[in-house]
Amino acid sequence: MNMNEERALKTAEYLLQIKAIKLSPANPYTWASGWKSPIYCDNRKTLSYPQIRTFLRQEMVKLVEEEFGSVDLIAGVATGGIALGVLVAQDLGLPFAYVRAAEKKHGLGNQIEGVVESGQSVVVIEDLISTGKSSLAAVDALREAGCQVKGMIAIFTYAFPHAEASFKKANCILHTLSSYPALIEQAFNAEFITSAQVELLEQWRENPDTWGQNP
Repeated sequence: MNMNEERALKTAEYLLQIKAIKLSPANPYTWASGWKSPIYCDNRKTLSYPQIRTFLRQEMVKLVEEEFGSVDLIAGVATGGIALGVLVAQDLGLPFAYVRAAEKKHGLGNQIEGVVESGQSVVVIEDLISTGKSSLAAVDALREAGCQVKGMIAIFTYAFPHAEASFKKANCILHTLSSYPALIEQAFNAEFITSAQVELLEQWRENPDTWGQNP
């Protein structure tokens, strides 16, 4: 097992342990998009556990240094990427800013909060990658501000093929601490789920937009 695989399984173990990720194949959740899903992910819970929060910060710092080298700024995607992004920036001794989903409708009307200068190299921190739409919108906002976005680091990705294609099209490198396949592997090994549930969870990821709908 290589270092990336160890990191992915350990992250999945922590997320399952604190129920940041909940698996409920028999009673699916409904996402904001309307999708029916046997999985629900709330990575904000990790902030309440110092040991886990420290692990995530340290692993993200390693990824920044190993994959992106020298950078000028760390930017978080609001809201899930703000707290962890601040921790990563603090550890690296770098400035921090965050990107809203859209410009504010009052005050200064900012979409990017913090000091961002044209020409700065940036690594973006996110908590979760599903379709990738909101994450890449943040990348677009930073690029429009003149930043050189070196890439993005997130805690977890569902690894949907269309999301991976979107990141490739946007020319944005994505690294994640863990992924849906690693989660399923860890959940099965730890006896959180059965082999039958593994099959169901894999079927969902193949067609998440239609899964669970009545024929």
